[in-house]
Amino acid sequence: MPLTNPTEDDYLGVYSIMFWTLTLIGVVKYTCVALNADDQGEGGTFALYSLLCRNMNIGILKSKRVDSNSNILRNTQPAEKETRLAKFFERSIVARRALLFIAMLGVCMLIGDGTITPAISVLSAIDGLRTPFRSVVSKSLVEALSAIVLIVLFLLQKLGTSKVSFLFSPIMGAWTLSTPLIGTYSIIKHYPGIFKALSPVYIVRYFTRNGKNGWLSLGGTVLCITGSEALFANLGHFNRASIQIAFLFTIYPSLILTYAGQTAYLIKHPSDHSDGFYKFIPSSVYWPIFVISTLAAIVASQSLISATFSVIKQSVVLDYFPRVKVVHTSSSNEGEVYSPEINYILMVLCVAVILIFGDGKDVGNAYGVVVSLVMVITTVLLTLVMITIWRTPAVLIALYITVFFMMEGVYVSAVLTKIQEGGWIPFVISIILAFIMFGWFYGRQRKIEYELTSKIDLERLGVLLSDPCVKRVPGLCFFYMNIHNGLKPILGHYIKNMRSLHEVTIFTTLQYLLVPKVASHERIIVKKLGLKGVYSCVIQYGYADSLNQEGEEIVGQVMSCLQAHLRSVSSFELSCDPLEVEQENSEIEEAKHQGVVHIRGKTQFYMGPNCGWFDKILLPFYEVLHSNCRSALPTLGIPSQEQIEVGMLYEA
Repeated sequence: MPLTNPTEDDYLGVYSIMFWTLTLIGVVKYTCVALNADDQGEGGTFALYSLLCRNMNIGILKSKRVDSNSNILRNTQPAEKETRLAKFFERSIVARRALLFIAMLGVCMLIGDGTITPAISVLSAIDGLRTPFRSVVSKSLVEALSAIVLIVLFLLQKLGTSKVSFLFSPIMGAWTLSTPLIGTYSIIKHYPGIFKALSPVYIVRYFTRNGKNGWLSLGGTVLCITGSEALFANLGHFNRASIQIAFLFTIYPSLILTYAGQTAYLIKHPSDHSDGFYKFIPSSVYWPIFVISTLAAIVASQSLISATFSVIKQSVVLDYFPRVKVVHTSSSNEGEVYSPEINYILMVLCVAVILIFGDGKDVGNAYGVVVSLVMVITTVLLTLVMITIWRTPAVLIALYITVFFMMEGVYVSAVLTKIQEGGWIPFVISIILAFIMFGWFYGRQRKIEYELTSKIDLERLGVLLSDPCVKRVPGLCFFYMNIHNGLKPILGHYIKNMRSLHEVTIFTTLQYLLVPKVASHERIIVKKLGLKGVYSCVIQYGYADSLNQEGEEIVGQVMSCLQAHLRSVSSFELSCDPLEVEQENSEIEEAKHQGVVHIRGKTQFYMGPNCGWFDKILLPFYEVLHSNCRSALPTLGIPSQEQIEVGMLYEA
């Protein structure tokens, strides 16, 4: 707090600011509004962007899906026509790119938040050791203990959110019960009239009296709302009702009473404002509260780590982030995920922040910058959702924009003054992440554009196969590609150079569905493509399905489905000769016995003579990311001797 000699009225003003910040941003914005703006059960800024893309048809998400959950800000009448704003986004590429940039910035900031929150939460809690033992416990020891605690926490992540939460639930129960009790005790003992500060009049008096210093103090006050964005982003890990109940009936009243108790103590002991939390705890219960507070700080860190996993998973699924390993740790909750690579990167960054920037003040400054900027981005995206999807009445939208843009704008203006005092840390992390995301997105878009303009249809494939120089070699071939938008140019590249195609070739697409498990009768969809020995196959799988130990089994399943499909078609179409169908099935079986091969494509950009400077920078960077990320296709337990990788250069 910049105030050197805070008075009673100053403390009352600060508490009033925290109360209304928690109430308006924590309760109204996030708990009552934002949690209803989910995209297929996922929360966070990128989920809002995904939701807008689905409903306005402005992004890569082609299927329209309107959320049907009720909300007090939604118009209950179904809207048939698109809003003017939706049409504007569909027409303006600049607006679409600006929206994508805002969403990416929110994701990067939240991930940056994931490196700062564990550091400041654990560091601040462990620092409680110095209060009774300041001459014995050094700052370096606090930093070392904090680093050890964080390492253990990150190593526990592989257990999954449910198991980790089960371990932490008693801790949160103890924290939400003990701290408000101490707060109530402090209120009764030191200042029973503390709740008169709920009047906004004290906020006006605070800023009138302190001017610039009061404005600067908001850089510390904003920390009272930390975790709000994590509450929204963790929607994929927990259902909406459980989050709302937990916040409204436990976390929110607990924070209100705890902050009230601290303020009451500080009014009677104004010189203790630099370490108000641990000093307001009665000495008789100091150590139990220290243990509970430290463990609660670890739980707070867990929420941001889980939120980071969620936004990374959303970005990977939408192809806006390099593919990393995403492990679903629950067979019933699609949003509960864990990423080993991201987990260990976060662990290294968190420990580095503690050891390099161990001063809790510097880390706190960095944290405030991240939290306030992410809140503003969420407000912008929520406003677009209200206008274009929910069709909220204009009066409510105006009220929402006025209240939250004003509040969060003031907070942002205050925390930006902390850039030189540690606030630059999350900016550096966010810029690096944004460059990675944009480089990946740009490279993927360029590849998709090339493939769409150079794709091969069945007529073109027939022409290629009719060439007398192209031979149909014995055997069965699974050619992996996404066939929904046509056959990729790598197929033509393969045929022209190999001068051959297997007698039985199945173009196979592995399709991920947002369901736990796909029923066995819906798992494999096969179709004859009209050319001799050429078929398509879509293998559908959910997040709880295992595809890494099937190998020959899945080949047999595809064969069985294909042969059954041919027989069913012949039974419905009178023009089909049953003998020809049986002959075709025999040829498929014979091809399988002659040998099975699995072909996957690997494409790379070639910098042609007409390539611009922008492509010469971004596309090589994309290739570095692509060569070091995981394959887009899950492993099927296929023996390495049956796999062939075909390379092709795309001219940029």
